[in-house]
Amino acid sequence: MKTFRLILGYIIGFSMFCIFIPYLLIVGSNNPWPFPELNFIPNIYLRSIIAFPIFCIGLLFAIWSNIFLLTKGEGGPVDVFNVAISPRSIKLVVTGPYKFSRNPMVFGALSIYFSISVFVNSLYDIIIILLIIPLAILYLKLTEEKRLIKDFGEEYLLYRSKVPMIVPFTKIRKRTTT
Repeated sequence: MKTFRLILGYIIGFSMFCIFIPYLLIVGSNNPWPFPELNFIPNIYLRSIIAFPIFCIGLLFAIWSNIFLLTKGEGGPVDVFNVAISPRSIKLVVTGPYKFSRNPMVFGALSIYFSISVFVNSLYDIIIILLIIPLAILYLKLTEEKRLIKDFGEEYLLYRSKVPMIVPFTKIRKRTTT
């Protein structure tokens, strides 16, 4: 049953995050509303130079974090509104991509979506992604973090104090006075 749930979780996650959302971004880029004839990066080569590394970094984090969650955490990534589609992680993962971000899959997905939006030259899509980020943060705080605190307690709270929520290397360090 655990294997079936893992496979189901990966099929649902892949379908949603790797097919459905990118498809919506590409289709949405063909809609000129509310910015008709706005070509914010007109040169395709420049868009490619910007988008390609961001896409690669996002893909790296998305794949790397899934591998670590499965192998080190012994669970799957799909948990929607506290309903575990794939088995939840048994162990708190704090190595690999998780030492840079508490949510490297989210970072990877947002990076991929941003790169697609740049490549298709859609300011509309970029604005939508920027509006989604606060909603993602709210969702993570209200659901995922509560569950992780319940499951891993002090170990998670210590990890949370040291590692940024989404974007790697952005944790503001508090200076200690001596």
